[in-house]
Amino acid sequence: MTLSHQQKIAACVLVFYWPGLFVLAHIPIPHVVQEADVSDKSLHFLAYLILTFLIWSTVSGDKKVKWRRAAPWLVLFVIVMYGILDEWLQNYVAGRSCDVRDFLMDLAGALTGLILSSFLTFWPAGLLVAATFIFGITNVTRANLADLLPVTNVVFHLLAYAILTVLWIQCVHFFLAVKAPKAKWLILALAGPTGFLIIVKLFSAITGKDLALSDIIIAFGAIAAVVIGFYVRRSVC
Repeated sequence: MTLSHQQKIAACVLVFYWPGLFVLAHIPIPHVVQEADVSDKSLHFLAYLILTFLIWSTVSGDKKVKWRRAAPWLVLFVIVMYGILDEWLQNYVAGRSCDVRDFLMDLAGALTGLILSSFLTFWPAGLLVAATFIFGITNVTRANLADLLPVTNVVFHLLAYAILTVLWIQCVHFFLAVKAPKAKWLILALAGPTGFLIIVKLFSAITGKDLALSDIIIAFGAIAAVVIGFYVRRSVC
């Protein structure tokens, strides 16, 4: 069976994401996470939202969820079984315990991922998942991530906004029929991720977090680098 481009992307990410998620869920809670006062329920939701999107995309590629078929129910069954196993194993990890509320948030994330894929194909669904993750991680802690984990904070803003921009550009290509190297494409490619960055940071400021200019510069740098890369590539080709 030949895998589609979307299936290959999802599978490659899933190969690293799922084992990484398992490891992080089965080690003692780091002290820095406790200091950050993180909402673990939100993390469970986000983690399983991404996991479900990746599994579904690996299985189906660009296809939407059809609830009358077996595939989405099999995906949901696998995720539910994994969620149960995940919570049970945490009984044996120092500082962790089996929590039904965590499992319910896992289930909520999984269902949300499948529902999104019921209405959206790979690129827009991926864009919405990435945006939800960025917004959630930015606002899930009461403490400032830059103060607790400065290097992690830089990596997060670079990678997260670079990925968001790639997904946005793909949506612009496929759904707005605007391609580089047109000036209209350049404006659209920059406007989407930059507008989202502004919304996220303004929300953080409204909720009482410090508005770190360095975070904005790093994130915009990632956005600009991806846009310029696509623009140059299209111009040359």
